[in-house]
Amino acid sequence: MAFSSLFSRLRSYSKPIYSNLRTSVYQKPQILSSLIEPVTCSRKGPSWVVSLIPLAIAVSAGCLALHSHTYPSVSLNDAPLSDLKSVKIGCKGSTDYAVKGSRREVPSKLIEELKGICQDNMTMDEDERHVHGKPQNSFHKAVNIPDIVVYPRSEEEVSKIVKACNMHKVPIVPYGGATSIEGHTLSLNGGVCIDMTLMNRVKALHVEDMDVVVEPGIGWMELNEYLEPYGPGATIGGMCATRCSGSLAVRYGTMRDNVINLKVVLADGEVMKTASRARKSAAGYDLTRLMIGSEGTLGVITGITLRLQKLPQSSVVAMCNFPTIKDAADVAIATMHSGIQVSRVELLDEVQIRAINLANDKNLPEVPTLMFEFVGTEAYAREQTQVVQKIASEHNGSDFVFAEESEEKKELWKIRKEALWACFAMEPNFEDVCVPLSHLAELISRSKKELDASPLTCTVIAHAGDGNFHTVVLFDPTREEQRQEAERLNHFMVHTALSMEGTCTGEHGVGTGKMKYLEKELGIENLWTMKRIKDALDPNNIMNPGKLIPSNVCF
Repeated sequence: MAFSSLFSRLRSYSKPIYSNLRTSVYQKPQILSSLIEPVTCSRKGPSWVVSLIPLAIAVSAGCLALHSHTYPSVSLNDAPLSDLKSVKIGCKGSTDYAVKGSRREVPSKLIEELKGICQDNMTMDEDERHVHGKPQNSFHKAVNIPDIVVYPRSEEEVSKIVKACNMHKVPIVPYGGATSIEGHTLSLNGGVCIDMTLMNRVKALHVEDMDVVVEPGIGWMELNEYLEPYGPGATIGGMCATRCSGSLAVRYGTMRDNVINLKVVLADGEVMKTASRARKSAAGYDLTRLMIGSEGTLGVITGITLRLQKLPQSSVVAMCNFPTIKDAADVAIATMHSGIQVSRVELLDEVQIRAINLANDKNLPEVPTLMFEFVGTEAYAREQTQVVQKIASEHNGSDFVFAEESEEKKELWKIRKEALWACFAMEPNFEDVCVPLSHLAELISRSKKELDASPLTCTVIAHAGDGNFHTVVLFDPTREEQRQEAERLNHFMVHTALSMEGTCTGEHGVGTGKMKYLEKELGIENLWTMKRIKDALDPNNIMNPGKLIPSNVCF
């Protein structure tokens, strides 16, 4: 395989976008109408299937952008990893920048075995290994990089790779779209990186049953494009592994709600199917949900059966301004309590709007802003819009605008879609928490007060319909005082959320970045149980070691 071409493609994932956003990133139609070119499936089918989308895809639309964490931002000119401090992974209170595991040389016999399995689809090229070991979207870094990168083309190859690595007790790290931000794909102990991007086929489309079976390397945009005739970003496998979600989760649920079953290669190389294709079952343990969110620590996902959802007949996109962020949050909560079937409720603070104005030469009012999407029949979507307009007016809302025509909706919703890249245009850098909906306004208000008082530039974005709150903290990690201030803000927001019975991560997962908060959130008994499960399924600890379970639980 042409690794130079693949290397260029992977590098392109992380190129900063400061300009021409309109002509590149957001040229494609909205996710609901557009995701991979399959190898095996026919595109012909009944006309009513035009309105199908993969539920999990819609849920995950915001995967590349901010979810329920706070993100310490990453400088475009990172310090060399050799200069970074080596620390123990995931200890409580840890604020370290880079981590190092116990790396040992990969046996030459394993290298020969992998060559026999993968043929030309593997590399030990330093540049390729470096790209896979230092994901550009993550603040978190590791001193080590993978020793080998393999590109399996089938479940059988994955099984053989894992079995060989387990035999030699060499760690493996599954790798998808590389859009995660919490260090999920860092090779802390070196070893073998299993890049799943060549396993990108649609295996089967069951129109009558409203589901689709895909391989893990398929991208959500590619899958939307494939389904469009029927009705670069994160991959479906990675989205399952991190249990991610996005702006549409308020209506359709998160990734765990939209996966029917999985095929998983376990640590000994055996292949397990987690469930049947039935929509519901009471047969045995729910192994599907166990694997979703396991972040590659229990197995490698090789197949996914996703629910499909009919596209709504009509939709309306609306936007409204508020004098304070609390007013905006209160309207989001009131809207959810009203019983309206809202599809999305997104909150952007005045700093985020300023970033969008600077990046895209817009002239939006730089005040806290709510964005809505209402779906259903044409009459019902309009009725919902009017009800929310009344709710907004009762909470000091102003400049309520809405759009029904396709191009107008795209233009209006593009404001939210461009939020993350707009932050890059202000300064090069980023962090997520989630609370019960009733606490959202208080959490945002308290966090906003702390963020505004900080010398760092901080923006706020929230999936306000489900209590999911994100901030982007812009700083240079090579400047110690800025990094410490970003960590202080992160700790403040996480601990405030936990005090409200919330979570340290609503969407992005744990990786290495959030492990230090798990004992406070879940309790040590919970973590001991997770460790027992890990030991039972992966006794040699080869599956993405150093992730998810804090080191104080492991040793």
